[in-house]
Amino acid sequence: MANSSRIQNVVPRPGFSALHRLRKKRKGQRMRDPLDDLLLKTLTSQRAMEERFLQMEERRFQRDLDVEERRMQLEQRRFELEREHEFRMFNVFAQMLSILKQSHSSSSSSVAMPRSLDFSQALSEMEGMGGGGSNLQEMRFRPLTKRRVDMHGFCNPNGFQRSPYLSARGNFANMFQGSTEEGYKAYHADKYDEDKNPNGIINFGTSENKLCFDLMSKRLTQTDMDLMEPSLLQYPDWKGHLFLREEVARFLTYYCKAPAPLKAENVIVLNGCGSLFSALATVLCDPGEAVLIATPFYGGITQSIFLYGNVKLVYVCLDSKITGTNTRPFQLTVEKLEKALQDAQAEGVTVRALILLNPQNPLGDIYSLSELRDYLEFAKRHELHVIVDEIYMLSVFDESATFHSVLSMDRLPDPQRTHVMWGITKDFAVSGIRFGTLYTENQDVADAVASLCYFHGVCGPIQHKVAQLLKDRDWINQVYLRANHARLKAAHTYVTDELKTLGVPFLNRNAGFFVWIDFRKYLKTGTFEEELLLWKRFLDNKVLLSCGKAFECSEPGWFRIIFADKTHRLQLGMQRIRKVLEEREQEILAEEKEQPCQSDQDGKADSTDEVIFVSRHQEPTCASSSNLGDLIGLLQQQMRSSDWLQKNTAEQFAQEKPEIYDVFSKLVGKQ
Repeated sequence: MANSSRIQNVVPRPGFSALHRLRKKRKGQRMRDPLDDLLLKTLTSQRAMEERFLQMEERRFQRDLDVEERRMQLEQRRFELEREHEFRMFNVFAQMLSILKQSHSSSSSSVAMPRSLDFSQALSEMEGMGGGGSNLQEMRFRPLTKRRVDMHGFCNPNGFQRSPYLSARGNFANMFQGSTEEGYKAYHADKYDEDKNPNGIINFGTSENKLCFDLMSKRLTQTDMDLMEPSLLQYPDWKGHLFLREEVARFLTYYCKAPAPLKAENVIVLNGCGSLFSALATVLCDPGEAVLIATPFYGGITQSIFLYGNVKLVYVCLDSKITGTNTRPFQLTVEKLEKALQDAQAEGVTVRALILLNPQNPLGDIYSLSELRDYLEFAKRHELHVIVDEIYMLSVFDESATFHSVLSMDRLPDPQRTHVMWGITKDFAVSGIRFGTLYTENQDVADAVASLCYFHGVCGPIQHKVAQLLKDRDWINQVYLRANHARLKAAHTYVTDELKTLGVPFLNRNAGFFVWIDFRKYLKTGTFEEELLLWKRFLDNKVLLSCGKAFECSEPGWFRIIFADKTHRLQLGMQRIRKVLEEREQEILAEEKEQPCQSDQDGKADSTDEVIFVSRHQEPTCASSSNLGDLIGLLQQQMRSSDWLQKNTAEQFAQEKPEIYDVFSKLVGKQ
């Protein structure tokens, strides 16, 4: 059309109707000239040719449009096919990782993450394998196939479709969520409210202290908290305002029982301990390097360390078995640290640091000073940094338990590689106020972390409020801590009493907001898939718990329950839990036949001792044990599960058989 228009513009001529009128006018003036007929025929023929030319141009243009449209359609279809192929490859990749995990699930070796976040490269490698293949050694993750490469705990590839709008890293981040995130979203969409939504979800999964809102709201709204000076509205020192860092140093000196005053110059303030984990991983490790951490552990650490900085986690897998060397379930020892480190180094993984959680989440364990020193000495031998998270240090709610901070040691084995974290989120029941602090004597580390505070800073007014809170030592000691510890202890007692009534084993600890529960007897086959089904069943019955896989627990069936909640929610939540467990128990009884030579006490306990626990790994009672350490451990368990001392007064039995009473009491741990 455009070409024909240009032709018309170059050769202007009158229209056909005008020529016809001209011919008629000339006809009336003179005789018909043969040239007129020739001119008419010529013009008519020219017009017909032009019409034909226009039709041909229109058809050619339409043909070009059809070809272009078909080409675009083919390209779009090719793009869709490529995307579908990538999605299939993505699922194959995830399934292969799951296969690797299942094939090595019985191994106690450490666990490392994939070597990099170059997911596009991983997809192309999978495509090079033809989209499958049984030879997993063809993958470039070959050094990791010897160990259990585990993404199940925090990735949810089922039904995932890669977005064309995101990078490979963005798609991986989009997939980077597990049962914890799924349950959290469900809870926020259907929160329990006593008046507005009594059938909503009760949250026993998020580690928050909901017992002291009255105390904190009153304190944080007092007049000394309100200040709006220009300095608070301007950019601060990225480490935090000096007045706040000085107050943090004094606070930690007092509550950590430091042998000498801590220094403000060694304090860095960020918006939460999650940001601190990300910052420390970034400045201590290069991409692809790793940190050691014992499992089970708080799963948010994986997201903070791996997703941002591409720093792997090498797992020190702990189990619930009690032996002669392991006096408590999930006990961390230097031998296990050494083995995990050696395994990682043998596979070419560079380990730069060790993470310690004290008190431990989700176990509730409190490390003794001797244990802490052993761990720090191990790190020093191997020149590892140690990141110690003490965020629950003021949430030890029973006087029988004593917390020891790393900062309380007279001499740190390697002070330049020891970094201590704390925050107000847990101990002061204000998880909505993002505030975490790092104490390190290494000024290079402090300066490097401070450079990242630009992304993780705390606003000025909040820094002022926190400083005012931390300096109010009388209110903290006389009002808050007394009330908080009493409420935590009462809530813990209620939940553990309910578990005893149900005959459910658990770890009886006196720190944090959680109880580590053994639901293994409610799993018929004892797999993580069955654990996830039980977790979903709790959620369907409107109670949110955290399953063990969210903490990378090596044994299916363990759950964490948060007890730091109001009485009416605890009561209703435990009723819903009881309903699920009773239904599940009836189903198992109906499905299974009685197994010969099986211990009646397998996975059950009813005791008031420190550890309420029976290991499923123990040998059946009809089999003899040749290992003296295992036999001693088994005897200790049975004695812990005994209520004999409660049925016999100490005075009476001590008088009748003092030597037996002393031995029995020491083994049980009553002295």
